[in-house]
Amino acid sequence: MTIREFKMPDVGEGLTEAEILKWYVQPGDTVTDGQVVCEVETAKAAVELPVPFDGVVHALLFEEGVTVDVGQVIISVRTEGGEAPAEAVVAAPAAASPAPAAARAEPAPEARQPVLVGYGVSTASTKRRPRKVPAGAPAAAAVPAPAAPPAAPAPAAPAQNGTAQNGTAQNGTAQNGTAQNGTARNGSARYDGDGAGSAERPLAKPPVRKLAKDLGIDLASVVPSGDGGVVTREDVHAAAAAALAPQPAAAAVPAPAAAQAPAPAAVAAAVDPSARETRVPVKGVRKVTAQAMVGSAFTAPHVTEFITFDVTRTMKLVAELKEDPDLAGLRINPLLLIAKAVLVAVRRNPEVNASWDEAAQEIVLKHYVNLGIAAATPRGLIVPNIKDAHAKTLGELSQSLSSLVATAREGKTSPADMQNGTLTLTNVGVFGVDTGTPILNPGESAILAVGAIKLQPWVHKGKVKPRQVTTLALSFDHRLIDGELGSRFLADIAAVLEHPRRLVTWS
Repeated sequence: MTIREFKMPDVGEGLTEAEILKWYVQPGDTVTDGQVVCEVETAKAAVELPVPFDGVVHALLFEEGVTVDVGQVIISVRTEGGEAPAEAVVAAPAAASPAPAAARAEPAPEARQPVLVGYGVSTASTKRRPRKVPAGAPAAAAVPAPAAPPAAPAPAAPAQNGTAQNGTAQNGTAQNGTAQNGTARNGSARYDGDGAGSAERPLAKPPVRKLAKDLGIDLASVVPSGDGGVVTREDVHAAAAAALAPQPAAAAVPAPAAAQAPAPAAVAAAVDPSARETRVPVKGVRKVTAQAMVGSAFTAPHVTEFITFDVTRTMKLVAELKEDPDLAGLRINPLLLIAKAVLVAVRRNPEVNASWDEAAQEIVLKHYVNLGIAAATPRGLIVPNIKDAHAKTLGELSQSLSSLVATAREGKTSPADMQNGTLTLTNVGVFGVDTGTPILNPGESAILAVGAIKLQPWVHKGKVKPRQVTTLALSFDHRLIDGELGSRFLADIAAVLEHPRRLVTWS
């Protein structure tokens, strides 16, 4: 019987951490190669993780709601065949001798194909060296108890490349009484302790200390649930919730780990209604969106142009297409025809479909259109794109648009669906807004904001009549698109929507 470990993979491109949203298995469950065992949220999207081997779940190393660094073990699985590996020492008494090197060697796994974006198959061993556990430790313990601090504190040795000299780190775990969650990033230890012997000061990362300060929580009074006695963000939230809703004296026993990591909604519900401020941690999709928008706003020189025009004929065409038996079962709406109009305008003005290569100081013209659709989701704003939208028929574009929106609302958009966009549409009109000045999606040349379509008085054929009118706003990167090109592009979009027969004559 062999215990194999599955580490948090990099499910995006260079992402460093992910939050475990939901476990689909529990210890004792049987799993097979490729079976989805959990759902995680990265800074880009929610992703389901499949386990890469067969066996029985031995332990889940992290609770739901915990943010885990890429490379940390999240689940261990008992598999058939082979001698007991080094991990088996964790469940053995301290006096037990570790298995010989020949017994710890694991046969090379069969070649497999990557199943996730940015997650390939490594030929290197994922085994860790055995960790010492006090005698009598339960065999099913997912995380060993933290080692007791030494009687005489030794001076802390300087860190080299993030590895403490006075206590060799094992996969981010230091043995000599230092924090187990001591993974180094950029050469500096992530825990905020003073090294061996600093038992007086609670161990916590700097962001957790700031959160505790903002919430008025004394870290010394918080029961830690992290490896090696590290106080986590969830521990601080649990302490804040307990402070706002005092419990009877009989409830002094610390809550189990699962209760110490409440869902964000539960934390929000526990906030004192008389409080003047509430601080919400920014993470995941919202965090990366904020960073991207700041980078875009202060990197690409934005220009925004507006046009207001009559779309009565387009609205009539939408109504007719809904009755067309050839399009039965498809979602037909104004946004579909606006997307088609944008693609026609790109064909007439191909220079707008480009990107800026800062390193090479070149403009890269794109001969394909990956059309982004900005979607508001419970996790924040994301911009998945329809690949090769320029080559799709109206029916295919409708199917792609419906699938993209449905997937985004379910939080299932993959990182690949949000990469390599060229142009973006954002429909602010669904909120009753006339228009806006949208910020470019990083790496793209333009973004079109679609305003509300309203019945307004309009001069039509020399008379004032009620007509369906809307306003479009086009923001573009002035390094790529000058005023003339941007104006022609926006005017062409409006011309197609004002006289939708141009969808045929200009194609």
